[in-house]
Amino acid sequence: MADTQQVDAKADRTAAKLAKQISAFSKAHGGAEGQVAYLGDRGARIALVGEDGDWGNLVAPTVEIAQKAVEKAGITVHEDFDGEFAAKVRTGPYEWTRMAGIQVGGPKNG
Repeated sequence: MADTQQVDAKADRTAAKLAKQISAFSKAHGGAEGQVAYLGDRGARIALVGEDGDWGNLVAPTVEIAQKAVEKAGITVHEDFDGEFAAKVRTGPYEWTRMAGIQVGGPKNG
């Protein structure tokens, strides 16, 4: 029983730490929305999009911890990263260069 309590306490601390990071992102960007995606053995990705269009990602060890974190942070969570939610993302030259490089076989030098 003690092992289960230790695991639950660690999961709660991890969720609280992630919630704090999510809340800080939200505060810095005029609010935020998110989406939780399963990453397999790596855990879950929490994609965040600020009201100003800036975006970022956090990784949680499990989907359950990610869901607890976004719930504690009090942000709107989307089922999918598409439509109006995806349209809020503001990309810059760096992202466009990286995406173009990936499409043509890697980033260009020079």
